[in-house]
Amino acid sequence: MYILGDIGNSETKVFLVNSKNAIIRNVSFPSKQINNKILNKKFSYLIKDFQSIKKILFCSVVPKSFDLIKKFLSKKTKKKCYEVKDLKLRSLINIKVNYKQVGSDRLTNAISLQNKKNNFIILDFGTATTFDVLIKKTYIGGIIAPGIKISLNTLSDKASLIPKINLKQIKKVIGIDTISAVRSGFFWGYSGLIDNIVNLIKKETRKSFKLVITGGFSDLFKNSIKTKLIHNKNITIKGLIKISKLIK
Repeated sequence: MYILGDIGNSETKVFLVNSKNAIIRNVSFPSKQINNKILNKKFSYLIKDFQSIKKILFCSVVPKSFDLIKKFLSKKTKKKCYEVKDLKLRSLINIKVNYKQVGSDRLTNAISLQNKKNNFIILDFGTATTFDVLIKKTYIGGIIAPGIKISLNTLSDKASLIPKINLKQIKKVIGIDTISAVRSGFFWGYSGLIDNIVNLIKKETRKSFKLVITGGFSDLFKNSIKTKLIHNKNITIKGLIKISKLIK
């Protein structure tokens, strides 16, 4: 059995995976609220026998949270807990940018999809909205745009007359009140931002790409983006499974 996890700025997702790469169970919890009580509760549900664990691997953009989980699991399993950048990722993918400044989650997603035939743009709706550009087996860089949830919360926090708003799919562009106007601005604004950035990437590289979208808001935007796309919410765990093969 393997423990594979994704520690994001907002949420931590952990998977129990067997030797045939099938997900047995998974748990999630807020990344900034990790303590031993929460870890005991979540991992006691996830794992029935800690001694059965052969490999532990996380991609993390929250070092403090990873350190807490690493300490907890290392003690429980007596196994080394790896972060993806501890391993030789360049044996799986060519990286043309500053390795230290690319999020582990973004590299994991790229490794999940890379192959010798296709070029990909990976759009991840996370705490930030990120675009990662993959030309065959080479990661060439990306774009970081403001995250939708953070932007929406900041607007309501800073503007006294704008309430907290839940986004949803809409058909009309022109709002008739504050809530519908904000929803339109975010829904159609981000849809346009995505299509524009994808087109600029194609123009700059002079190449064609498959667009793959993932992350929390991908369900909301999958039908509003004009660019033909593939919706895949399992990119990160598949990347972690690939990377885990580097652990001997």
